Amino acid sequence: MTPEALGSRRPDRALFWLYLCHSFAGFVFAPFLFLYLYFHFHTLRYEFDAKGIRQSYGILFHKEVFLTYGRIQDIHLTRGLLQRWLGIATVEIQTASGSSGAQISVEGMKDYEAIRDFLYARMHGAHEGGEDAQAGESTALLRQIRDELKRARVAVEAGPDAGGTRDV
Repeated sequence: MTPEALGSRRPDRALFWLYLCHSFAGFVFAPFLFLYLYFHFHTLRYEFDAKGIRQSYGILFHKEVFLTYGRIQDIHLTRGLLQRWLGIATVEIQTASGSSGAQISVEGMKDYEAIRDFLYARMHGAHEGGEDAQAGESTALLRQIRDELKRARVAVEAGPDAGGTRDV
């Protein structure tokens, strides 16, 4: 058959019946889906601390995900039509893992832009070696060691004639 013979075609009527069956199946399973979403909503928690983000949810099958700021590769902000109408959004956080989807999705927050900006600041601080709570103490210690080594080098280079006394 040639492409001209195919032309513009419409799908078979069986596709309509397939869509109709899917919608009825959704209607039949709607109470179960509602119960799942209800308990998911009431158990969903996010914690943003100095080291990373923790997401937990579930009653029977409890799931907890912890993601450090240094592992964050990309952040996406998505807002569907209903989400825009309700004033909420989903902040999707991706890592360099093998999956193409988000590692953590922060859903249903009204201050989604503040969360996105906070995560970008933490992500860039972790990747550029900025001081945050976990690296602050070690950075300060390394700076003290550096300063002491500089003073020792200056004292050694000045020698015994610099007016200081040396114990041998």
